[in-house]
Amino acid sequence: MITAHDVELRVGVRVLLTSASFRIGPGDRIGLVGRNGAGKTTLTRVLAGEGQPTAGRVTRSGDVGYLPQDPRTGDLDVVATDRILAARGLDEIVRAMRSTEGAMASADDATRDAAMERYPRLEARFTAAGGYAAESEAGRIASNLGLDERVLGQPLHTLSGGQRRRVELARILFSGADTLLLDEPTNHLDADSIVWLRDYLSSYSGGFLVISHDVGLVRQTVNKVFHLDANRGELDQYNLGWDAYLEQRETDERRRKRERANAEKKAAALKSQADKMRAKATKAVAAQNMARRAERLLAGVEGERIHDKVAKLRFPDPAPCGRTPLTATGLSKSYGSLEVFTDVDLAVDRGTRVVVLGLNGAGKTTLLRLLAGVEEADTGEVVPGHGLKLGYYAQEHETLDDTLTVVENLRHAAPDLSDTQVRSVLGSFLFSGDDADKPVRVLSGGEKTRLALATLVVSSANVLLLDEPTNNLDPASREEILSALRGYAGAVVMVSHDEGAVHALAPDRVVLLPDGDEDLWNDSYADLVSLA
Repeated sequence: MITAHDVELRVGVRVLLTSASFRIGPGDRIGLVGRNGAGKTTLTRVLAGEGQPTAGRVTRSGDVGYLPQDPRTGDLDVVATDRILAARGLDEIVRAMRSTEGAMASADDATRDAAMERYPRLEARFTAAGGYAAESEAGRIASNLGLDERVLGQPLHTLSGGQRRRVELARILFSGADTLLLDEPTNHLDADSIVWLRDYLSSYSGGFLVISHDVGLVRQTVNKVFHLDANRGELDQYNLGWDAYLEQRETDERRRKRERANAEKKAAALKSQADKMRAKATKAVAAQNMARRAERLLAGVEGERIHDKVAKLRFPDPAPCGRTPLTATGLSKSYGSLEVFTDVDLAVDRGTRVVVLGLNGAGKTTLLRLLAGVEEADTGEVVPGHGLKLGYYAQEHETLDDTLTVVENLRHAAPDLSDTQVRSVLGSFLFSGDDADKPVRVLSGGEKTRLALATLVVSSANVLLLDEPTNNLDPASREEILSALRGYAGAVVMVSHDEGAVHALAPDRVVLLPDGDEDLWNDSYADLVSLA
């Protein structure tokens, strides 16, 4: 259980949350909603014990499983299955058993005898900790999240960012924690895994709080909704499911408008009467009292809800370039003995639109990293054409420098802009005042997405490489980026699980990984987007 009492959150002078009290107990399935930058991720970090509130207190009892937007996976040399088993302390026993099994086959009698004596003790510890049933459970959870035995046997550093995040989600779900805090858990999941996760959370016996822009997930799983209002810094709590919450919000909005209109009508009549009475000295005091009454009348009703601000996004006018600004031939990539893909060819013509499809782990992100020059191919080459200007959006936000502030990152991306111009661009992406001077490391996933997109806007890029650009975005911000994508005149190579993003891209061609097959786009490929 997690209990928050009079919690206040601030970033600089900006108030994110004032005096919020609530609890997450067994059976509480809470959806935390609010626009990007409202403070949802900051609040969740505080609830998990990874940050401190400005005021108030948070108490925790029982185990808490926390999935941040940018999970820190520790030692990247650890095998994926061991990372999951570590949630219950089984990983060390399993590694010791593997080592002992190897020693039991030793030709040295002393080594073999010592191992045979040690193995039963290890197996007894393993059985007492849940043993083979727990290992089977971990494998079942991982499989339902799209992690097969081949992936589970690999070190974390050989996995894609999406695979590592799914390993962390599997680890949290396997942990058996009493309370779950999940920040965008459906990022990087395919359609089947999302359906499984919805069913899992629907029947979860503990309590959880989830931040998700997946409407299907919150509709199916939550029985309470907490709305973090970015304009008022208040947490509105609804003991309702998602559809009932939306209906209640709409009802409340209509009531506020009606009450405000009635109050304004009465106040206007009082003020008009007071103005007439002021002309007579004998009625001056009565006129003042009447005017005050009108002011109290207006102060006593809620104002209309202020609509959340949305970043204004327009991709850059592409710089002039040749007919084929980017070409790749014979690309292959392996990590150790793991072959990701081989012999991939791609010619990106001026203004063309390409979508890259493939199952998780097929190398989609790796291909974009090769095209962007972030990684070197094992074989083949990437050849820049005349006038190429690349803009690269990385799903893990590697293009941002966590050691710098928001404004310093944009200055680095656009050194020719004046300070006034830099802050103007950031303001259009909702980074104003102290927000522009925040270190990037404290930003939420949605805020990092906005900053990464801002760097693209000032780039004059004529080829955009976009890796899951709609992840972490609220619905209004997502629509803004899709609108900008529709109007962009340059070339785009995009990886996305978002069917709406692919529809907005209106691709000309598709590249299928890991085979590297290229084809003209047709609607039959649309069915593969959410599965890929």
